[in-house]
Amino acid sequence: MGQQPKSQWDFGELFPAEAGRRVLSVSELTAQVKRLLEKSVGSVWVTGEVTNLRSQSSGHMYFTLKDAGAQLSCVLFRGEAVMNRSVLQDGQKVLLQGDVTVYEARGQYQLIVRAVELQGVGALQIAFEKLKQKLAAEGLFAPERKRPLPKYPHRIGLVTSPTGAAIRDVLHVVQRRNPGLEIILTPCRVQGEGAAKEIAAAIRLLNEFSVAAIYDRRSKSGEEVQRSQTAATTQLDLILLTRGGGSLEDLWAFNEEVVARAIFESAIPVVSAVGHEIDFTISDFVADVRAATPSAAAEIITEGMFASREFVAEAPELLRRKVRQRLAGAMEDFEQVQGRLARLHPRRRLSESLQRLDDLQSGLLRCAKQGTHGRTVAWRNLTDRLLRIRPAQLLNQRRASLVTSQRRLRELMRVGWRNGKGRLETLEARLRLLGPEQVLARGYSITMDAESGKVLREAQKVQSGQRLKTRLQAGEILSRAEKEKAK
Repeated sequence: MGQQPKSQWDFGELFPAEAGRRVLSVSELTAQVKRLLEKSVGSVWVTGEVTNLRSQSSGHMYFTLKDAGAQLSCVLFRGEAVMNRSVLQDGQKVLLQGDVTVYEARGQYQLIVRAVELQGVGALQIAFEKLKQKLAAEGLFAPERKRPLPKYPHRIGLVTSPTGAAIRDVLHVVQRRNPGLEIILTPCRVQGEGAAKEIAAAIRLLNEFSVAAIYDRRSKSGEEVQRSQTAATTQLDLILLTRGGGSLEDLWAFNEEVVARAIFESAIPVVSAVGHEIDFTISDFVADVRAATPSAAAEIITEGMFASREFVAEAPELLRRKVRQRLAGAMEDFEQVQGRLARLHPRRRLSESLQRLDDLQSGLLRCAKQGTHGRTVAWRNLTDRLLRIRPAQLLNQRRASLVTSQRRLRELMRVGWRNGKGRLETLEARLRLLGPEQVLARGYSITMDAESGKVLREAQKVQSGQRLKTRLQAGEILSRAEKEKAK
C-alpha cells in the first residue's frame, strides 16, 4: 500500500516522551563511586613522597603522597593506632597502608592511612634508625672516644657463638698469621630472643676477667699485716665481637641498645665484625674498630705480628749490615782521629809555622814592590799634569780660543745682518704690493670727501653738490657731485 499523504499542518510529535534514563544527583553519584572504590580497591599498600603535610589542632594529619606522574590525598586520623607518625615529613619517601575511599564533601578520593613505614624498610629498620639517632646524640659514636688497637696483642677476648662459622674463620686466620695469640672465648647466642642480653653479659664478663685486683701485703715492725689494693693490671688486649652474615632479623641482636651500652662501657677496646661487608649494625658504630667480616677482623688484629714476621726474617741480614756499617763508621772515625793527631804533632805545627812565615815574607816583599811601583806611577802622572798646566802654555791656549771666538762672533753678526736685511726687503716689497699706490697704478682711483678726507664707499651717501676729491696715481682732482638723472 502506498504511504498515506500528510497534511501540511501535520508536524508530527513536537515533544516526544522522554527516553528511559536515570538522572543522579551529585551526592548519589559520589556515594556510588565511593562504594565502588571501597569494594573494588579497598585496603592497599602505596609508596610515594610526602608533601603539603598539615597537622591540625585536632590531632589529624593531612598530606599528599606523590610521585613523578600523580598525587594522592591522604589523611591520618588521631584515633588510629599508627606507629612512626614522626616519619611523616615533607620530602620523606614512605610506604603507606590504608583504605581507599572518597571524601564526599569535596568529591575527591583519598587514602585513610592505617600504617606508616619508611620506603624500602620495615619496622626493624625504623627502630634501627631511631636507636642510631638516639645513641649518636648521646655521643656513643663520637670519633674522639675511639681507642687505638694494640699493635702486638697477646691475649684477646672473643664473643661469638661456639658453633657458628665466624669462630672457624677467626681461628683459621689467627692460626695462619699469629699462632701464639691467646684467645679467651665467651660463648653466647648471636641471634634470637635473649641473644642481645647474652652478648652484653659476655662483654662485661670479659671486662671483669681482664681487670684483676692485686693485693699487696706489707709488714711493718710491731704492726699488723695491712692489705691495700693497688692499680689494676689488664689481662686482655682487646675484645672481638663477631658473627657471620644473615638477614636484618638475624643480625638484630647486635642492634639492641643493651649491646651498644655494654660496648660503650667496656674498658677494653672492642672490634665489631658482624655480617658481611654491606652489613652495618649499631655495634659497628659504637665499637672502636669496625671490620667488614670476621676474617677481616682477625687480619686487623694480627696485622702487627704478621707484618713483623718479615722484619724478624730479615733481622740477621739487617744486623750484619748494621754491624758492617758500624765498623766502617768506626774505621772512618779512627782514620780521622789518626789524621788529626798527625796534624797536631809539634814538628808538623813547626813546619806549618815556618811555611806560613815564608808566605808572609814573600807577601811583604810583593807588597813593597807594588807600593813602590804605584808611587812611581803616581809621581809620573803628577809631573805630566804639571807640565800640561803651565801658565804660559795655558795663556796661549786661552788667547787662541779668544781669537777664534771673536772671529766666529764677527761672522755670525755679518750673517745675521744679511739675513735681517733680506727679510726687511721682503717685507717692504710685500707692503709695497699691498699699498694703495699699487692699486692706483693699476688704473684705480680713491674718492674722498674734500672737507673731511673720508673715503667714500657708497654712492647713496654722497649728497648733491658735495665737494669731492679724487686721488689718482699722479695727482688729485677736485669735483662736485650732481644728482643722477632718472632714466
